[in-house]
Amino acid sequence: MATPQIYRKTLLPVILLLAAAALYPAAADGDEVLALTESTFEKEVGQDRGALVEFYAPWCGHCKKLAPEYEKLAASFKKAKSVLIAKVDCDEHKSVCSKYGVSGYPTIQWFPKGSLEPKKYEGQRTAEALTEYVNSEAATNVKIAAVPSSVVVLTEETFDSVVLDETKDVLVEFYAPWCGHCKSLAPIYEKVASVFKQDEGVVIANLDADKYTSLAEKYGVSGFPTLKFFPKGNKAGEEYESGRELDDFVKFINEKSGTSRDSKGQLTSEAGLVASLDALVKEFHSAADDKRKEILSKIEEEAAKLSGPAVKHGKIYVNVAKKILQKGSDYTKKETERLHRLLEKSISPSKADEFAIKKNILSAFSS
Repeated sequence: MATPQIYRKTLLPVILLLAAAALYPAAADGDEVLALTESTFEKEVGQDRGALVEFYAPWCGHCKKLAPEYEKLAASFKKAKSVLIAKVDCDEHKSVCSKYGVSGYPTIQWFPKGSLEPKKYEGQRTAEALTEYVNSEAATNVKIAAVPSSVVVLTEETFDSVVLDETKDVLVEFYAPWCGHCKSLAPIYEKVASVFKQDEGVVIANLDADKYTSLAEKYGVSGFPTLKFFPKGNKAGEEYESGRELDDFVKFINEKSGTSRDSKGQLTSEAGLVASLDALVKEFHSAADDKRKEILSKIEEEAAKLSGPAVKHGKIYVNVAKKILQKGSDYTKKETERLHRLLEKSISPSKADEFAIKKNILSAFSS
């Protein structure tokens, strides 16, 4: 009877964590603004703190322009327990937006503490103006916080050292500060930079082409924003002609740079996998024990041919094969479970990447 007791003790915290996740929504990675849904709106708004809520549509240009200002506002009020900064996607949660009379985007409303009767915000859509308004309504005294950027800002002095670095794939946005399309692109471009900030071989950068006109002319920039990709093997640059939504940029960089990220910056199930080694792993997996040492030698030979980031991945393949020979086929299952437990803890992004890649390679040996 000991096993069921242990099982229940192990399972209970998991159930509690899942329940908590369902009850209390969290801001997305890299996003301080709390995303509300039909099921969570009244659990968060109208409670024991005032709430500023942006009702928006993902396709709305004015909403995209507001996004970086609203994010800066949310970062500023992050530690203010008496204030919530939130948003609702009206394309996805139409009933909430309809209930509160939203007929255009973005609509910003203030819900006083303990009330579901909102006041419409009619002021300027800047972080400064919004902060002043929330401070007035909530009787707070919050100052604007600087939101760190993952976009590399280029100048005449730094352009060549960053963009022409043969070890980097570099995407450059040539923009003008007065350009409306550039302002709409800014929050999306910032998210692109955030997605790939852990990839040392990828740089997401921008250049004020209105200020550095000679560089803009050199690279044939005639309109804003102009996006050019400078891969490791072609520092003449090539036009970026894909879409300008986050998923479009992520797909483009993954294809061009060999990265494996999703739009949240997490590694995909393909990260770390090497096709030439996977073919040998299939042989290793189905081979009898006396043949596995021979296939391990082939894996070592193939891994030695790799270059760049794949060198690290090849070493993992070799180490996993050796561990299986030492500890038996159960090694992959036990090690995968161990890594899964580690990934559930609070660890650095670089460690999370390392463990995710090893899990992917372990899965290649398990299939």
